[in-house]
Amino acid sequence: MDIASLGGLLLGVAMFVFGVLSNGGVAALSGMWDLPSVIITLGGSISGVLGANKLPDFIAGLKGFGLAFKNETQDAGSIIANIINLSNIARKEGLLALEEAANGIEDPFLKKGIMLVVDGTDPELVRGILETDLTCIETRHKKVIGFWEKWAELGPAWGMIGTLIGLINMLKNLEDSSTIGPNMSVALVTTLYGSLIANWLCNPIASKLAVNDKLEIMMKEITVEGLLSIQAGENPRVIEEKLKSFLAPSVRENLDAENGGGGEE
Repeated sequence: MDIASLGGLLLGVAMFVFGVLSNGGVAALSGMWDLPSVIITLGGSISGVLGANKLPDFIAGLKGFGLAFKNETQDAGSIIANIINLSNIARKEGLLALEEAANGIEDPFLKKGIMLVVDGTDPELVRGILETDLTCIETRHKKVIGFWEKWAELGPAWGMIGTLIGLINMLKNLEDSSTIGPNMSVALVTTLYGSLIANWLCNPIASKLAVNDKLEIMMKEITVEGLLSIQAGENPRVIEEKLKSFLAPSVRENLDAENGGGGEE
């Protein structure tokens, strides 16, 4: 569970409620609810997102909500440690020994790369195959991110449509001045809902999915470089230093502290 995503959504609710209560008290909360406004804003924006996507992409986009709360990406330290362990095996026992080592690996991307190396595939072809995999993964991720970005774009737009509907109806009934205030309030609620959809839900989800995408792609790039280095017969210590170049300096220092040094000679 990604605590930051959950905490951000809950804190957003708390800030909204605090803002309403601090200006109008508990009674003001009831004024923030209007079912027709919910239907116009939520239903309208979802209909727009559905129209902008193929049905499978729309369904995959909805599932992206759950992905934003998951924290399943491997950390760089464990990936580099796996690569160094494999490089030590290859250095001592040869590349063919990696086939047996691959049986205990759960990461399908790493396992696929190992089998390509074991099969004696040309290094450039190994890189090409794995980078094609990376491109396809990134494309799928961008479709899901695009779903939430499109929803963030359409939420405020449909909120404004709801507001315009409310204003039109209000202007048709100006004879009774006592209804102008309440009608204006209801009209503006749809704009509020549209802003909440965009800034409380969709934009944060899209941003978190983009962060996760960049992290996963970086981890897989580390894997590609590590496997190609193993195939080239490079020293495990050299491989470790090469892979750590992907990381921020603070992360490198933590990794060095955990490992107590580099790979074996």
